[in-house]
Amino acid sequence: MAARYFTPRFFEFFEELSRNNNRDWFTQNKPRYERDVREPMLSFIADFAPRLRKISTHYVADPRPTGGSMMRIYRNLRFARDQTPYHTNAAAAFGHRDGMHFNSPSFYLSLSPAEAFAGVGVWHPRADTLAKIRDAIVARPAKWMSAVNDRKFRARFEMAGDMLSRPPKGYSPAHPLIEDLKRKDFIGGAQFTRMEVCSAGFMDLFSAACASASPFMKFLTEAMGLKW
Repeated sequence: MAARYFTPRFFEFFEELSRNNNRDWFTQNKPRYERDVREPMLSFIADFAPRLRKISTHYVADPRPTGGSMMRIYRNLRFARDQTPYHTNAAAAFGHRDGMHFNSPSFYLSLSPAEAFAGVGVWHPRADTLAKIRDAIVARPAKWMSAVNDRKFRARFEMAGDMLSRPPKGYSPAHPLIEDLKRKDFIGGAQFTRMEVCSAGFMDLFSAACASASPFMKFLTEAMGLKW
């Protein structure tokens, strides 16, 4: 029987946290966080691991509570204008075992009261990573077009992220793929409903979405010089 990982209590915790984003409230409600948010997400990550290996043996779903795929609820406040101490979502990133965290391609899941989001690709990469991806598009335009126009990928994901207003330096403005070369982020996004997230079929839905992004992720992975 399929497992049901997330319940309405998961979202209720974050709805209340959004109204009480302070240390006193969180300390009082930390047992709820661990029971209704952290443990379900870690269980989901652990059970997603064999599914991810079928997509690519080089990508990792790590269920460790610290240093694994699940991202910390504590916000980094050092340079933030918003000084609220906690994220109001639970997120997990499934990166390449030889990659550089968010500077290389990842599968991504974010769950909050506002949205349930699956992401694939590279968000806000460094300049050297952007150059590798752009150069790969120039060198293998047919492969790139095949990846982003793949029927299953386009049926589930929508390309998103920031764009340059002008062509990047060193690339011809007349290049037929100049709009793709102007991308600052190479990501696809897919949305789920809260009902889907709380259903026993969510693992299948998320796994199928990630699998449908294989051509896109393969292109980005190999552009980085990593093994797919």
